[in-house]
Amino acid sequence: MRVLIVEDEIRIREGIEKLLGRTGRPFEIVGEAKNGAEGLALLRELRPDIVITDIKMPEMDGLEMLSAMVEEGIAARAIVLSAYSEFEYARKAMRLGVTEYLLKPIAYGEFLQSLGNVEEQLLRDRQETYPAGTPEEALYDLISGRTEPDDALLNGLQRQCGMRADSPLCLLSVYAGEGQGEKAQRFFRHTLSLYPEIFFVIPERDIRGCMVGVVRGYEDAHDLERWLQRQILMGAPEKMAVAWTEVAGIKELREGFMALYPYMEWNISLDDGVIIYYPGITRIQTASSVYPIELETQIRQAICANETEKIRELFARFQESFRDGKVYAPKEIKESYVRFFWAVIGIAKEIGHLDAGKLDQQELLNRIMNAKLREELSAAADLILAHIRTEDQDESNTHLTVKRMKRMIHEFYRTGITLEEIGNRLNMTPEYLGTLFHREEGVTFSTYLKNYRIVKAKELLCGTNLKLYEIAEQSGYADPKYFSKVFKEATGLLPTDYRKTHR
Repeated sequence: MRVLIVEDEIRIREGIEKLLGRTGRPFEIVGEAKNGAEGLALLRELRPDIVITDIKMPEMDGLEMLSAMVEEGIAARAIVLSAYSEFEYARKAMRLGVTEYLLKPIAYGEFLQSLGNVEEQLLRDRQETYPAGTPEEALYDLISGRTEPDDALLNGLQRQCGMRADSPLCLLSVYAGEGQGEKAQRFFRHTLSLYPEIFFVIPERDIRGCMVGVVRGYEDAHDLERWLQRQILMGAPEKMAVAWTEVAGIKELREGFMALYPYMEWNISLDDGVIIYYPGITRIQTASSVYPIELETQIRQAICANETEKIRELFARFQESFRDGKVYAPKEIKESYVRFFWAVIGIAKEIGHLDAGKLDQQELLNRIMNAKLREELSAAADLILAHIRTEDQDESNTHLTVKRMKRMIHEFYRTGITLEEIGNRLNMTPEYLGTLFHREEGVTFSTYLKNYRIVKAKELLCGTNLKLYEIAEQSGYADPKYFSKVFKEATGLLPTDYRKTHR
């Protein structure tokens, strides 16, 4: 695998070289560039298999370079690196067909997985010849692009399966999501066996995550489609995405699958119980998707206000907004999901309601980009909900006395509360309470109180239209000027600037 590295920081280029060397795989670095313009020139000259590129670079950024690469038909697979997790960068990368989008700093495990994904894609693209034994193996090699339909293969399939080079075949593609492969294949195989007077072959291995089936001997392909619609989509134990196309013979199976596969994600856009038919799907009329900005505003406010049920309700309303009877392009739906989810993650992180270290944003982005079922998008929403914290969620390992102290802070932070007052309520000395609190929380009582007030101020700045003096007062500061000073020390921004930035 020949690799081109495009990155303006020499230390990162050197770091990528070391990571590639640690993989133990046959990667050859054929060139390096410090900006997109140099990278594009090397792409034209060297024609590498893989390009690893940063986004933000002088003269020409990484996405502009990849856009030019695609327009010029340079068939390199891309791994995009970025220190920015904003929605716009992810969307542009998605439109360029990039599936490997890594956030800096690069984790070795994620980098290794991305290399493996790209390597697998390249191997599929290459027309390499492998020996085929059973009809299942022969069709897998043929459809996945591992072998060409030579005379030996054609004669073998005609002899064993009665499939002639020019006989019409129905190519089926079925996607059941992660963890359902073996169970779904048994159901798929059993269902086809019930259709009268057909012959079918189903390779044991998935191709791009999909089961494929090749059917011959049917009288009418659309009658077969209607039957499959009743049997598979209505009777399947789990949700499945099903698509089909008709080809004129064995030689067209690979081309037929490559044409069909990109439309598997249209199951997200259509009603349940619909089978995708290619090329009919190319003529479908879609409505323009309007991003529900009012729901984003409401969920920001709900997160700031710690309204758990309201947050769940708004997540559900967001997902239902794409199920209003209209047909939207799946890419537009996915872009809206990325934008909405990143807005939720951003505000929840900012006010301390989400632990960024426990939510893998790279994995979340991959889930959305690769989704072919509505249920997979819903699962991504559930993943975010599971990581959003509220004040009602208790910390089971925290000392009972410290829990009581924190509850008093949360109740009386507006009017002010001291260790002496808490000590009087709990009948303990302030010195003991201060030591215990610092040991359990890792910060002093006064620091925790100040940080908590700053968090509440952030919530009010992002989630309300209150004036600055009102926010200062509700955060426990009688003097708005002193509040502004403390807030800037904590966040680096004055309250007014913070509000502009995060709203």
